[in-house]
Amino acid sequence: MLIGVDIGTSAVKIVLVDDGETVVADAELPLRPTHPAPLWSEDDPDTWWQAFCDGLDKLAADAPKAMAAVRAIGLSGQMHTLVALDAADRPVRPAILWNDGRSRAEAAELAALGLDLQRRTGVLPMPGLTAPKVLWMARHEPDTFQRTRTIMLAKDYVRLRLSGERATDVSDAAGTWLLDQARRTWCDEAVAACGARPDMLPRLVESPEPCGMLSPELAARWGLPRGVVISGGAGDVAAGGIGVGAVDPGDAFISIGTSSQIFVADDAHRPQPELLVHAFCHALPARWFRMAALLNGASPLAAAAQWTGGASVATLLAEVEAAYAGPSKLLALPYLSGERTPHNDPLARGAIVGLTRDTSRADVVQAIAESVAFSLVDGLDVLGGGGGSAPTRLALIGGGARSAFWARLIASVLGVQLVRYASSERGPAFGAVRLARLASGGEDPASVVVKPAIADVIDPDLALHDAYRPRVEAFRTLYRSLKPVWPSVSL
Repeated sequence: MLIGVDIGTSAVKIVLVDDGETVVADAELPLRPTHPAPLWSEDDPDTWWQAFCDGLDKLAADAPKAMAAVRAIGLSGQMHTLVALDAADRPVRPAILWNDGRSRAEAAELAALGLDLQRRTGVLPMPGLTAPKVLWMARHEPDTFQRTRTIMLAKDYVRLRLSGERATDVSDAAGTWLLDQARRTWCDEAVAACGARPDMLPRLVESPEPCGMLSPELAARWGLPRGVVISGGAGDVAAGGIGVGAVDPGDAFISIGTSSQIFVADDAHRPQPELLVHAFCHALPARWFRMAALLNGASPLAAAAQWTGGASVATLLAEVEAAYAGPSKLLALPYLSGERTPHNDPLARGAIVGLTRDTSRADVVQAIAESVAFSLVDGLDVLGGGGGSAPTRLALIGGGARSAFWARLIASVLGVQLVRYASSERGPAFGAVRLARLASGGEDPASVVVKPAIADVIDPDLALHDAYRPRVEAFRTLYRSLKPVWPSVSL
């Protein structure tokens, strides 16, 4: 038995899985990040820990015999989030999340250090990455920064509470802008540039390595055996790749959770920072990936559910499907949290144009669902730029994979074939299970990190693809037209 955990933005997801990769029990505990100032996004690391504990309590109650047979725990989590700890390993301030845009000036300052450093660290420094936040904290909260002894990422705070280990894996460290991606070691020049010291950083491990042991006290609390191993784990995107077997060059997927990503696996570090492509270490040794990172995935639909009376996203998408007659007459921008690829614009915001007295809730939701698909077109185009090649067949994972209608819409807008695997909506937590299995001993990654059973294959509707092409161009025109307005509505 194995446990996989994903410390997400909106929830902590936990799965208990047997050796046949059948889910025996699971838990999902909501999180509620706060936004105390314009562009800010924060959460209390102890709420992640409490949610994790509540989830393990549930698994212990639901499946005590299975829990008694657990041999390893795998961790995954939101990337880029800055967790700053004092000498007693306590948070000195709320964690600054990946969708926080306060460090615009610091990101620009780090970018001015040149293209060579960007290629080594994998991407242009952007406000959502960890390093600009560290520099922001050093500048704007010097007392807090002076108290900081350790800089961590989200999942690694949970590891610390589980085992006492201060460590992270290279795939999660990849998103900090502090890692030399080709060498898979901390980059001293980047660390110094953001005002940190090497001794503030956790030790680095590869994702499948054992990295800590569950404390006897916690093992007793949850009915787990002694000696449960904790794997190095992975950032959520890389863990998603492990979950669907996307590890060989050209393997690709779209992940739609709170944010969304388009991911292409590779066997070498091939940076393209000038295109805002993220080139990061993967969660297996000698593997890397290229990624278009988009800050808004299913979250604009969740916001629409809140705006329109609280119906579930599934209900709203069912309404759209029932009324669907082709591309919407409305046009929306999904940028509720700014955007990274292809704009690097933390000030960008959402918009809907074309409203009339006859506009229905389904009309609004359709336009928002289409806008997320249009942003994925932008991401796919970036991955195909600069001599690269964009994939024509992708897996679809994450919570956004649940809706067959939205999947068909995305496939048609992009003009690509989408594959949904069994348990694809579990995404990073399922990948964390596989890393736990590797950490528990002896197996060949090639026999563990395989593609799951296919649930269905979604072919694009080529006529619909042609119908959406002018809407994609209108979407891009709308962003360019509103860009001068963003500072007046977002600051």
